[in-house]
Amino acid sequence: MIAGIIGATGYAGAELLRLLNGHSKITGFNLSSVSFEGEKMEDIYPNFLGRVNAVLQKAEDVIASSDVVFSALPHGVGEKYAAACIERKIHYIDLSADFRFGDDEDVFNDWYGKKYDFPNLHKDSVYGLPELNRQKIKEQAAKGAVVIGNPGCYPTGALLGVYAALSKELVCDYDMPIIVNSASGTSGGGREPARSFHYSECADSTAPYKIASHRHSPEIARYMAAMTPAGVKAPKVIFTPHLVPMNRGILSTIYIPLSEKWRVTPKEIKEKTLEIRQLYSDFYKDEPFVRVLPDGITAATNRVRQSNYCDISVHVDINGSTLIVATAIDNMVKGAAGQAVQNMNILFGFDETDGLKAIPMIF
Repeated sequence: MIAGIIGATGYAGAELLRLLNGHSKITGFNLSSVSFEGEKMEDIYPNFLGRVNAVLQKAEDVIASSDVVFSALPHGVGEKYAAACIERKIHYIDLSADFRFGDDEDVFNDWYGKKYDFPNLHKDSVYGLPELNRQKIKEQAAKGAVVIGNPGCYPTGALLGVYAALSKELVCDYDMPIIVNSASGTSGGGREPARSFHYSECADSTAPYKIASHRHSPEIARYMAAMTPAGVKAPKVIFTPHLVPMNRGILSTIYIPLSEKWRVTPKEIKEKTLEIRQLYSDFYKDEPFVRVLPDGITAATNRVRQSNYCDISVHVDINGSTLIVATAIDNMVKGAAGQAVQNMNILFGFDETDGLKAIPMIF
């Protein structure tokens, strides 16, 4: 099977190529890049020397000769390529925000400043968080070509951290928000240079950014609501991202106000923590890439590096009223390229772990 990657020379595109090169069903690649058209991928990323001998083409040529197409383009420019793929009856997996809001054009326009060019494409697109929408992805694929909106990196860690709590109604039904504090490495900003990502600007420093105005806030809120059982009021969310001086990884610390039923006295905290951890373990027991960590191990980014895992550790605060969930992902893999490969595997009925079986690199 031939995989096409539009925007192959960005960080996410290059990571896609690295992962797909180890996939048992992928026999070749078609790659495109506006900035480097006509050049060889191995000349831009020498890590591919001897492994990928591909010349960067036009996006239209990639679509014309591929069996599946991944788009790692900036927000707001990929719809025409999605339309071309659907016309050719091939699956299109988009790593931008273009297809993350379904047919809710107003929210997308409010946060990304653009109307939809092909509104009908969004009605049948699927938000590609496999743990939430695996069955929906399969059902849409059975009908024909599908557009997948790959989730954002921050939302992936946040949503997987709260899904079990929301589904099992651990969350306080008062008007109290869930708080998500996330720290990300610099690769989340992409390959294009920016002052805030210069070494002298971000080394030896950690800082929040886009407080109360980050584009991932509505995505997190939208799918927290989708995870909330019918008839239960969906929680509000306060999301704050932080930039930390490392290449890869996102660590999210999530504060979830517990419902009256789940609140405990300080003496009962250890027992209740074990109970909630078991609830999380049972909830995710069939998920190949979600690891609920045992007592004494806390989620950390170095334990998921270059892997498609989301590690989750579960804690209850000393007052017995707040569940604290820590999640760790590699923002370039489970937060982008790896999740896209996982979605491809579901679309085609492949082993969901194909191309994603590497053990994390801890060093």
